[in-house]
Amino acid sequence: MSVEAQVDTPAYPMARQCPFDPPAELDTIREQEPVRRVRLWDGSTPWLVTRHDDVRAVLADPRLSSDATREGYPATSAGLATRRRAVPSFISMDDPEHARYRRMLIPEFTVRRVEALRPSIAAITDDLLDGMAAATQPVDLVESFALPLPSLVICRMLGVPYDDHAYFQRLSHCLVDTRSAADDQLAAAVELKDYLAGLVADREEDAPDDVLGRLAGQVAAGELTREEAGAMGMLLLVAGHETTANMIALGTLTLLQDPAQAAVVRDGEDATVRTAVEELPRLLTVVHLGRRRVAVEDVELRGVTVRAGEGVIAAGEAANRDPETFDEPDRLDVHRAPNPHVAFGHGIHQCLGQQLARIELQVAYPALLRRFPGLHVTAPVDDLSFRDDMAVYGLHALPVAW
Repeated sequence: MSVEAQVDTPAYPMARQCPFDPPAELDTIREQEPVRRVRLWDGSTPWLVTRHDDVRAVLADPRLSSDATREGYPATSAGLATRRRAVPSFISMDDPEHARYRRMLIPEFTVRRVEALRPSIAAITDDLLDGMAAATQPVDLVESFALPLPSLVICRMLGVPYDDHAYFQRLSHCLVDTRSAADDQLAAAVELKDYLAGLVADREEDAPDDVLGRLAGQVAAGELTREEAGAMGMLLLVAGHETTANMIALGTLTLLQDPAQAAVVRDGEDATVRTAVEELPRLLTVVHLGRRRVAVEDVELRGVTVRAGEGVIAAGEAANRDPETFDEPDRLDVHRAPNPHVAFGHGIHQCLGQQLARIELQVAYPALLRRFPGLHVTAPVDDLSFRDDMAVYGLHALPVAW
């Protein structure tokens, strides 16, 4: 690419103009040049794909690899690139390796199994809301509710002691911070993987009825190494609380900006709440830095030839606002149906825990709004600290009172 072309290539990610919307520049790119090059932190220029149908096609195409160790893979940051090469995760692998690991976990996240967790999720929610009610106002919704709810749920599922939450949340924060130095990312990943591998080792002789216990059974049977089980546990622990925690906080803030829509969620029937829980992830797309791929052979995308070895970023944050797919895409509509969003991805790497996340949100939003009908934010939106610099978007803190 020439120097002149590089000057004309926009940097990705772009800056937001509104904390509730993707960068406005993405709208222009989606309309005028929906498959175009962008410039990353390391000077590389992968292809950015912004239209809904094209994003789905990219995420379903086996010619576009998820393998983060391949040359040309468009890494989110230097730290993430180093960490994923040294401590690989199966979400950054291709089949058949990806399928082998994923098959071991699919039974843990079936609709029936996670639906059976709904009463315990509701009980955890009520306990946390009791704690909020007894606290001095204002309280930080992230610290008191949004973060502990999914953390408690995933800890119980996995068999991780919740008493260790400050420890693993500190390491997790480093892993999703795009500013983390490569050495810090690597150290955090190794430490967290080893911690979880240790919990697996503790279960190998007498596996309890939890996910790590069943992974320990796979280790004992020679189907997994302890290191592999630790890496799988790390993925589930980090993904199991980071995305949902940020959806709870950011979704609540979004609803509080629109009292009529919040009232629908607060007072609606279960079917209405389920519809709302599809709309908020679409609108907010907290996995906001695109899903990354690299071509293993030449691929045509909307008339553009992506050469083998070139990176591709499927911008879900743009696809979920595509007016060719969604009427009035920038408007929150908790009755929107159908809602074919890609907030949980698409294809073989679609989020394994999406049904668990849905149930947590279906419980959390109405319970919070019913318990505190006067809930309001105690600081101007402009003064809030948003997670622009993190791999998962949301809020660092959200002061609320009622």
